[in-house]
Amino acid sequence: MTSIRAATAEELADWDERTVDAPGGHVYQSRAWAEHRIAAGWEADHLVFDDEDDGYAALALRRPWPVVGGWSAYLPRGPIAAGEPPEQTAARLAAIVDHLAAGEVAVVATDAEIPAATGYGARLAAIGFHPIEEIQPSRHRVSLPLAGRDPENVFGGIAKSTRQRIRKAEKDGIVVVRHDGRVTPSGVGEGFVAPGEPTEIALDRFYSLLVETGERLQFSFGPREAFLAWWRSAHRAGHLILLEARTAEGEVQAGLVLYRHGERLSTVHSGDHAAARRDHPGALHLLRWRAIELALREGRAEMDLGGADVAGARREPTEGEPMWGLYQHKRSFGGEWLELAGAHEKVLDANRYRLGRIAAKATRILGR
Repeated sequence: MTSIRAATAEELADWDERTVDAPGGHVYQSRAWAEHRIAAGWEADHLVFDDEDDGYAALALRRPWPVVGGWSAYLPRGPIAAGEPPEQTAARLAAIVDHLAAGEVAVVATDAEIPAATGYGARLAAIGFHPIEEIQPSRHRVSLPLAGRDPENVFGGIAKSTRQRIRKAEKDGIVVVRHDGRVTPSGVGEGFVAPGEPTEIALDRFYSLLVETGERLQFSFGPREAFLAWWRSAHRAGHLILLEARTAEGEVQAGLVLYRHGERLSTVHSGDHAAARRDHPGALHLLRWRAIELALREGRAEMDLGGADVAGARREPTEGEPMWGLYQHKRSFGGEWLELAGAHEKVLDANRYRLGRIAAKATRILGR
């Protein structure tokens, strides 16, 4: 029988190497994310497979049900694949569920980013999980494969109109500022310029840019301080990179936030000023290209261009739908639609689960 226990202090010291930097790793399995969620009222379990010699680990978050007692649990973007076959990942998840069930957990949710083509979804069904609506914004992603390719090859695979916009932005003097906790200002590399201000200021400005972009495209964001607290923490840990496109005069035109994890860089948020689309329409295109160049320099196998799936339906958008333009923009970089298994949950105590959801909803309503 598989034995799972809490991580020791020594294991926590290299936790991110096991859960973030490993193949298929994710920033939401990091210590920084655990601490961020603890601040929001969650409990964090750093779990280690005791009978394994490979150091496999997984972060589980727990939240108590009000009134009825017990817990709901969530493995944020976990358990990670770690380069293993999907049946091994599913077996690990089953063991984690058994471990959590012993602690009065009524339901377990998981949304590991594992391709649907691997058959992982069927493995989840076999151990009692069923699909649910996504916990994170997107289920699928647009993926640009980079393994074995050089910048010239990747750039040649970009649509002609997109290449022209990138070159035009460079010609117009647009520069890309790199805020990256893993490099010094003198080490930002070719194609980037060092920040001339604290990253905290730039992150606050980027949040405002996202709000402006969201108002234009009809989507919203959570509270400013919650986002900024997480971004600051992730940046300090070396997991988050902020890229800003600026004019030669220093005016910010667009921004892009990336996560560094596993074998990829992932696009998390992007935004631009409405005027930038008129005056410097290639600013965001240049940002994406610089992100791809950075992924190539770091030897990443993939540039994750982020999601574009239709909410609810969770499929590729079609012409005329709200996500169509974004999807075409990402595809113009050579990205391919990658369907993932998506979010699932397993109910362990149906009565407590049902009553807990009712109690949680009532608590939210009364707390308004």
